[in-house]
Amino acid sequence: MKKKWESSDPYYDIIEDYDLIVASFSAQYGIRMYTKEFREMKWVEFRALLAGLGANTPLGQIVAIRSEEDKDILNHFTDQQKKIRNKWRNRKAREVSEKDLESVLEEFKQTFIDMAGGQRQV
Repeated sequence: MKKKWESSDPYYDIIEDYDLIVASFSAQYGIRMYTKEFREMKWVEFRALLAGLGANTPLGQIVAIRSEEDKDILNHFTDQQKKIRNKWRNRKAREVSEKDLESVLEEFKQTFIDMAGGQRQV
């Protein structure tokens, strides 16, 4: 289940990329996130501003690298860009693997319950 603060965008993480978000809010909106006014901002407003960040912000640039799929562009990535993209893709692959493992373990559990004559859990 997705937590309230989790992003629906698969190419950034609100916690891990917080420094990029801070820099991006400052660059695009002129908003300093360590002020009283910002701390009083409603979650809905924060999410709307975050969703509106452009490609020319620090977060936008990293998201562009992480999400790139064009082979020609990928062939011209610098070593640093490749490192950023690979680190993100490896992280996401581990998350999927953990979810798959949980799913398989749940299937085994249900199979053993069925074998023992128990009722399936929903």
